[in-house]
Amino acid sequence: MSDLLRAPAEIKYAEELEWLESVDDGPKPFSWRLSPKMVRLFILGSERSDGLDREISQKWYGDRSFVERSIVTLASDRGLLLIGDPGTGKSWLAELLSAAICRNSTLVVQGTAGTTEDHIKYSWNVSMVIAKGQSRESMIPSPIMTAMESGAIGRFEELTRSTSDVQDALISILSEKYISVPELDSDSIVFAKPGFSVIATANSRDRGVNDLSSALKRRFNFVRIPVVTNKKSEVEIVRFRTEELLRRHQIDLEVPPTLLDVLLQSFADLRASAVSAGSDDEKLESALSTAEQIGVLEDAVLHSNFFGERALTARTLASSLVGSLARREPEDLAILNKYLHGVVEPRSKEEGGSWPEFLEGGRDAIATLS
Repeated sequence: MSDLLRAPAEIKYAEELEWLESVDDGPKPFSWRLSPKMVRLFILGSERSDGLDREISQKWYGDRSFVERSIVTLASDRGLLLIGDPGTGKSWLAELLSAAICRNSTLVVQGTAGTTEDHIKYSWNVSMVIAKGQSRESMIPSPIMTAMESGAIGRFEELTRSTSDVQDALISILSEKYISVPELDSDSIVFAKPGFSVIATANSRDRGVNDLSSALKRRFNFVRIPVVTNKKSEVEIVRFRTEELLRRHQIDLEVPPTLLDVLLQSFADLRASAVSAGSDDEKLESALSTAEQIGVLEDAVLHSNFFGERALTARTLASSLVGSLARREPEDLAILNKYLHGVVEPRSKEEGGSWPEFLEGGRDAIATLS
């Protein structure tokens, strides 16, 4: 695993999954590798009341009801649609579910304006077709078709970014549970095996790009993943992801709790400002999600390690925040400048601590970008 830039969940947590499967005596739907209770435990972590001989780490932070509803949906014959703002952990939850259920989270189709029906059904190896003609051997199955043939979970990222033609093709797959290959004279239907399902994700901010038809909506159970606003949960998520980064890069650098508080408070302030804004021009283009918060901290940690004094400072954190969130010029810079002068400056005078240095670093970063 050390030679992989990013190992999928089934490889990263392989030993843990193997152990859970060895002690799992619960009923398993279809060809699932773990029972629903063990899938939930793998994702949300173990508690003393579970009576296990070892601790299972928590990997996704959110309301357990979202995870339970997702698992129940996949145990039925309906697809699962995880919908929410960018950075709410939809894709990570989909990956963990797939890894726990079928030990393969890599059967993924990425929805874009360029995604075609071939991407969710099949295409052809042109050279083999020319040499031997069209056959099952010369056919290139899509990740969704591969999932159907193996009774696994297929994933469809950013469903609402794909065109209506692609969405219509998915309706047939979810309804009929087979794909017809009219180019073949025999063996022309690929049937789904028990255990096959689809987990799709969609960003709520993409509404209006390619809205889902009512027919496709009926084939999915919707699970809406909200933005994390609970400070304790957000701290756990940010710390979990940052510790992963430090281990992956073998960086020995501490993130002071005081600076983590500064980061969390800054995002909370900016979110409150966005809610009260009168127009989109008065809001940052950033969704101010937990994922972007993690990105700001990762950027600051890496900068401190490679170009700083191998110690995270409030100045570096502020510079990273401005650099990450200022996507439009001059609109975003003006919003951040207003925040520094209207909120951070009074707070730095009243509370002191890391805020004065954070204020100074933010001002310098804005001056550099202006």
